[in-house]
Amino acid sequence: QVQLVESGGGLVQAGGSLRLSCSASGRISWYAMAWFRQAPGKEREFVSAISRGGESTYYADSVKGRFTISRDNAKNTVYLQMNSLISEDTALYYCAGKYFANSYSVPNTYENGSWGQGTQVTVST
Repeated sequence: QVQLVESGGGLVQAGGSLRLSCSASGRISWYAMAWFRQAPGKEREFVSAISRGGESTYYADSVKGRFTISRDNAKNTVYLQMNSLISEDTALYYCAGKYFANSYSVPNTYENGSWGQGTQVTVST
């Protein structure tokens, strides 16, 4: 399992943008990757996922059209570009990865995959 480290979180005004990065300790070319988030008092929720080669991307309805996931396998890094941020986006954002044979889709769960420690995103109004 690779180790994942998130970065790029911070405090931003509503309407602003942030780009999160997830750096892996090893090669991620065989890993489907995803972002999750957990707001205070709420359960962790899916945000976005990307297939091994980047051909397929998936988004929660709440972020569709505002967030973009991407990956650079040569750098073993996954990104989450977040635009038009709103207060409801305030949460601890986690990167997750799972070894996945299918290169064009993503797994249903990352529970037995690798997880980072999270990076805090706070959107002020």
